[in-house]
Amino acid sequence: MNAPHPYAELLAEIPVERRTVQVLGAETVYWVYGQADAETTLLLVHGFRGDHHGLEPVVAHLPGVRIVSPDLPGFGETAALPGREHTIEDYAAWLTAFAAAAAPGAIVLGHSFGSIVAAAAVADGLATPRLILVNPIGAPALEGPRGVLTRLAVLYYRAAARLPARAGDALLRNGVIVRVMSMSMAKTRDRELRRFIHDQHDTYFSRFADRDVLLQAFLASVSNDVRASAARISVPTLLIAAQRDDITPIEAERRLATMFPDASLVEIPDVGHLIHYETPAIAADAIKRFLAPSGADMR
Repeated sequence: MNAPHPYAELLAEIPVERRTVQVLGAETVYWVYGQADAETTLLLVHGFRGDHHGLEPVVAHLPGVRIVSPDLPGFGETAALPGREHTIEDYAAWLTAFAAAAAPGAIVLGHSFGSIVAAAAVADGLATPRLILVNPIGAPALEGPRGVLTRLAVLYYRAAARLPARAGDALLRNGVIVRVMSMSMAKTRDRELRRFIHDQHDTYFSRFADRDVLLQAFLASVSNDVRASAARISVPTLLIAAQRDDITPIEAERRLATMFPDASLVEIPDVGHLIHYETPAIAADAIKRFLAPSGADMR
């Protein structure tokens, strides 16, 4: 990596171990951070095209918490699920099975696409005492402020899937396109932080299994949102939303919070869809308050 990691020193103080487990016929690779005897365990679910590295800045600010952070099927080091279409239902089934195998009883946290997966799994019966959603997808991406761009992205992923394998992979892993995606999401004016964000995307955004899985996951991400699961989630839920999020506007996040039987909303100003990179300390503070014995109701 070329850009300095602004959270490296904090992260280096937290012990970490790479592990593997068989889930739904494929090997899931995951990382366990923190001490085994920590009182609280968080299970992290990262966003689309990312892997576990994306949530490490938040991990760096939660030193007293045990954290289990897998790469989702078809991304990072985790294999795609054999014989499945990688729909939200498939990802939710995987998360439920993974939690039972590697993190039973953990508090679940989902970011972006991971918020849809986490909410669907909990709504369908994944046992967790609390749920945390960061940059939750609270409205259909095809209808949001970037609906036109989302439709263009659908064409991009479909075209790549139809091209010959080498050409399709080259298009999906094109560095210029990845950089444009990164620049469109970053809101910070801190040059060093922007360099870090772009470097993260350059390094990890192309670590997907193949173009078919990537298309399936993308269609799952833009065709679903958290609203479908909200009413069926009874556990205390924390939403951490960005006031400048171009994917789900803050007004939609406020409406989403009212759809849960028991939810609180924390809004972070001057940040967009990259809370995990730009304001991880603020997000971690909100998480710690929520995890405290009296923190279930943060309203």
